[in-house]
Amino acid sequence: MALTAVAIKAAKGRDKAYKLTDSDGLFLFVTPKGGRYWRMNYRYLGKQKTLAFGVYPDIGLADARAQRDAARRLLAKGEDPGERIKLDRIAATVAASNSFQAVAEEWLLKAERENRSAATMKKLSWLLDFINASIGKRPIASITAQELLIMLRKMESKGKYETAKRLRSTCSQIFRYAIATARAERDVAADLRGALIAPQPVHRAAITGAHQAGGLLRAIEAFEGHDNTKAALRLLPHVFVRPGELRHAEWADFDFDNALWTIPPHKTKMRRAHTIPLSRQSLAILRSIEHDVDYSRFLFPSLRAVDRPMSENTINAALRRMGFAQDEMTGHGFRAMAATLLNEMGLWHPDAIERQLAHCDNNAVRRAYTRGEYWDERVRMMQHWSDHIDFLRDGAKVLHASFKKADHKDRDQISLTSNPAAVWNEALPPHKEDIRR
Repeated sequence: MALTAVAIKAAKGRDKAYKLTDSDGLFLFVTPKGGRYWRMNYRYLGKQKTLAFGVYPDIGLADARAQRDAARRLLAKGEDPGERIKLDRIAATVAASNSFQAVAEEWLLKAERENRSAATMKKLSWLLDFINASIGKRPIASITAQELLIMLRKMESKGKYETAKRLRSTCSQIFRYAIATARAERDVAADLRGALIAPQPVHRAAITGAHQAGGLLRAIEAFEGHDNTKAALRLLPHVFVRPGELRHAEWADFDFDNALWTIPPHKTKMRRAHTIPLSRQSLAILRSIEHDVDYSRFLFPSLRAVDRPMSENTINAALRRMGFAQDEMTGHGFRAMAATLLNEMGLWHPDAIERQLAHCDNNAVRRAYTRGEYWDERVRMMQHWSDHIDFLRDGAKVLHASFKKADHKDRDQISLTSNPAAVWNEALPPHKEDIRR
C-alpha cells in the first residue's frame, strides 16, 4: 500500500527500527529515536543494493518518489543508480574545486609566494572580491567571454574604465593558470581585447620646469612639519625613487662606505634589485636623520607604530600643506621632474636615465645585454643631478657666485629659463670632474 503524507508525519520511534513501504522499492526507514530516512531497495546484476535519498522532512514524499523514478530509469538503461550517484558527487566536488574562485585563490597564493608587494596583493584581493561576487562559483571551464563581459560592464557603468581593464587582465592571468593546471582549455578573457572602453592615460602630476622646480625645492627647505617627513621630502628629489620604495627604505639597505643604496627585489615594482649611487648631498641628508636601530629598522618609521614605515599619504599630504595641489605635484612626480630635466640637459645617454629610473626594457634579449652598462655614467649623473637641483633651489644666489667675473650685462641676460645644462656647465666649479667623460 502506498504511503501517505499523514502516515509519514505520524511515524514515531519504537524499540526497534522499522520500515514504512511505499512502492517500487521505496520505503521510509524509521529509527528508534524517531529519525526518518528515505531508502530504495533494488537489484543490479543479481545483487541486492540500497539507495539513500535523504531525510524527511527535508525530502518530502513527492521528491523521494521522483528520485526513485529517476533511479528506475537508469536501471532500465542498464546503469547502476548507486554508482551514478557516487560519480555525480565526485563531479560536484571536482567542479567546486575548479570554480573560478577556487582557481583564483590558488593563483593568489602563488602570487604571494612570488613575493609580490603587500600593496599589489591588496589590490589583487580587491579585484578578485569583485570578480568572485559575479562568477566566483561558476566552473572556470564553463565561463564564456560574454559572461565575463557582463561582469566587466558593471565596472564600466561606474566610469571606472582603467579598473575594468585591470579586471580583464587579472582574469586572463587566472584563466592561463587554469589552463596550465588542466582545469580550463582556453583564456576567454583574451577574446575581450578591444571590447572594453579604452581608458584615457592619466599622468601623475609633476613639476617639470626648472624655474618651478626651484620653487618646489625652496618650499621643501622651508617646510615646518615633522623632521622625518622633511628629511624624506629633501631626499626624494635627489634619488627620485618610487614613493613606496622610499617609505620602505631600511638602514640595512645602505652601504655608506661605498655610497650605495640597494633596494631589494621584493620592494621594487619590477621585482629586480635596484641600486642608487648616493651623491654627497644624499649622504648628508641620510646622516642628518637620527638613527636608532633599536627604535626602528626603517629610515622613515610611522609615528604610530615603529615597526611599520610612514604612511603612503605622508609625502603627498606634506606637498598639499606646502600649497602644491593634487593636479600640480605628487610624490611620484619627482621621477618625472628628474627624467625631464636630465633628458633636457643632453649630457646623459637616455638608457642611463632609464636605468636609474629602474625602468625595465621590454625586450628581454636587449635587457640581458645592457644590464651592466651605464653604471659609471649613472654615478656621475647622480652627483651632477644633486648639484643641479641645489643650483635650482638656490637660484640667483648661485648664479651671482658662479658668474661674479662676468660683466654686468652678461649676468643680466642669464635666467633660470635658460638651458639648464648650458648654464650649469659654465657654472661648474673647477675641481669638479668632467661630466662628459
